Amino acid sequence: MKYLIVIETTETGYSAYSPDLEGCVATGSTHEEVEKTMREAIEFHLDGLKEEGYPIPTPHSYSTYVEVTA
Repeated sequence: MKYLIVIETTETGYSAYSPDLEGCVATGSTHEEVEKTMREAIEFHLDGLKEEGYPIPTPHSYSTYVEVTA
């Protein structure tokens, strides 16, 4: 499965979250590190849901850019 993640710059590096997985977040010093830690966080999150007998959320979010005149 592919889940959308949103990566934001912070004062100390990067943070990320997935709009499809409430409470699933990660941080990292670099863009590459936050992607890696977010992948690990998603896998851990999904394993926890399975273990507790909860359904695995189907990815449904998407992103796009819109162009506007400033």
